[in-house]
Amino acid sequence: MRAYPARPIVGVGAVVFVDGRVVLVRRRHPPLAGEWSLPGGALELGEALAAGVAREVLEETGLAVETGPIVEVLDRVLLDARGRVQYHYVLVDYLCRAVGGRLAPGSDASDVALADPADLAAYDLTPEAAAVIAKAWRVDGRPGGPEAPASR
Repeated sequence: MRAYPARPIVGVGAVVFVDGRVVLVRRRHPPLAGEWSLPGGALELGEALAAGVAREVLEETGLAVETGPIVEVLDRVLLDARGRVQYHYVLVDYLCRAVGGRLAPGSDASDVALADPADLAAYDLTPEAAAVIAKAWRVDGRPGGPEAPASR
């Protein structure tokens, strides 16, 4: 059960740059249904982190990826109207490199996009997602790069 879990759920996410643009997905399911985010999802029992992120990217975007270094580890805790923890994910975000496939929305995404990192405001990303993209840009050794917004 992902809503109102007994303990945090381990999730994985991917920053994938293709021709200088970043792959984004529009979430099909809660939390963040209908919002743009990085591809990713919950780790399956017995699955290694790197394998989980590659599986999630393929399922959501149609892209096969090579998993690179960890970019960030963070908590995503969402409270309901009564202040109870409705969702709690511990997210491990990786820099990944596309090695095959064709970009198309998959099972958990209603849409996919290749976004210009300098124009992320158009996608109304969470500040955390924008910060992870900016950090991944630097980890990848790219000059300049996107700025993470201070708030949403």
